[in-house]
Amino acid sequence: MQDQKELKQKIRFSLPSKGVLAEKSLGLLAKCGLEIYKPNPRQYRASIPSVPGLEILFQRPGDIVSSIRNGSVDIGLTGLDIVKEHSIAEDPILILHDELGFGHCTLALAVPENMVDVQSVNDLQKFSKSLSHPLRIATKYPVSTEKFLKPFGLEYEMITSEGTLELAPSIGYADMISDLVSSGKTLQENRLRMLPDGEILHSQAALIANYDSLLDKPEAMQIVRLLLEYIEAYLRGKEYTALFANVRGASREDIAARIRDHKIIRGLDGPTISDIINRDGDTNWYAINIVVRKSDLFQAVNELRDIGGSGVVVTPVNYIFEEEPPRYSAMLKAVQERKIQRT
Repeated sequence: MQDQKELKQKIRFSLPSKGVLAEKSLGLLAKCGLEIYKPNPRQYRASIPSVPGLEILFQRPGDIVSSIRNGSVDIGLTGLDIVKEHSIAEDPILILHDELGFGHCTLALAVPENMVDVQSVNDLQKFSKSLSHPLRIATKYPVSTEKFLKPFGLEYEMITSEGTLELAPSIGYADMISDLVSSGKTLQENRLRMLPDGEILHSQAALIANYDSLLDKPEAMQIVRLLLEYIEAYLRGKEYTALFANVRGASREDIAARIRDHKIIRGLDGPTISDIINRDGDTNWYAINIVVRKSDLFQAVNELRDIGGSGVVVTPVNYIFEEEPPRYSAMLKAVQERKIQRT
């Protein structure tokens, strides 16, 4: 990892304190070379030894959003669903990365299986007229749900609940629910089904920050760049694999011409072709080094064979660093716009 000078001002980075989101967050950071040091599992503070001056805090996912908003925490990692639910106009929260690759779920509308006349969101209008009371929707996400339902012109009563929502229709305090769905198994076990067009939000883990921290604390900007550099490089590297092969040919130009006739083995920006010092003195052998998507691996091996490649070696790619991560560029633009708004 690049040398990291000790930060002049301590920067706070909040992570989920428990559950799958907490476990996956620690795993992601470790794979990015940012392993958390937490000597006492009962403590709610920790550090990243490779980044002196960065303080790690552990909070509930919802509290992370609140802490980022009020500026008591500079950077956070939590579910996108929670960020969207608590978003407000002129929000000081900046979403740095909304596709960290774990914590996948969908906020969706679900109805009882016996509500056979309701097969879409539009059907709720007719169904609600058959009730002696307003259509009741139980949810932990009233803001996101209301925003989704607004275009449908549906009349309903929102019942905010922190309990087990799947029971609401069966015990009679709601007609349907709006809740997070992962596998859908819990819905089935409670005789509920998702409406096909009732998907409100696809969510996963997201990296967020406080706008003013990035504007007023150079140290925070420094940390965000480091996080985005390593996270982007790691996530991109996961999608690719490196191949090495030996090919006989008259020259490097001859090998390059053969490669140009194939789609996959051109690599990201073109192959690397180098001379092989053969122990038998044969100078007509060359080494090819390419990086391809893992999904294209089998085709890449076949294409290498087509051009006479042999001894194909496949190795994992840990990171792919770009000149400047796209999400870092987007963050700089968003922060600059925020700066203009403040002046």
